[in-house]
Amino acid sequence: MIPSLTTDRLHLVPPSLAHLPAERAFFASERSSFVGGPAPRHKAWRVIALHLGHWQILGFGMWAAIERDTGTPVGLVGLWGPEPWPMPELAYHLYEGAEGCGYATEAGRAVLNFARDRLGMTELASMIDPANAASQSVARRLGAQNTGTEFRADPEGKPVEIWRHDLTGERP
Repeated sequence: MIPSLTTDRLHLVPPSLAHLPAERAFFASERSSFVGGPAPRHKAWRVIALHLGHWQILGFGMWAAIERDTGTPVGLVGLWGPEPWPMPELAYHLYEGAEGCGYATEAGRAVLNFARDRLGMTELASMIDPANAASQSVARRLGAQNTGTEFRADPEGKPVEIWRHDLTGERP
């Protein structure tokens, strides 16, 4: 069973078909360029199924982030660690209109605490495109440091930077 998490402003819940319209809009936009998009409409369904399968296979995964007050989906946030990732990743993407509100940082803190306290993890990475300044800012606010190491999930794809989250100390 996939647990749910709650923060001051968000519910982090298992992704479901209820979140499909928001994922479709995200993958249709340039906002998705750092996570493999833009992509055709059918990819959003596959992404939700992929994330649910990730939980089944690895025991951790992504959550849909929902505003507590309005019930509005604001993005996906969670843990991601498929082959050939060098270590599990704290990953996040926000939907149009949700950026600049601190949601990625708020949800990221909850996920880091879950990874440390419930899963016993001592470190995570965030794989960040060097051009994604917003994601780098979130990683910094969460205490991550750029390792200066590049990673390519696809040997022919663009390299990303590995930002390391140390879970052994105090949370920022």
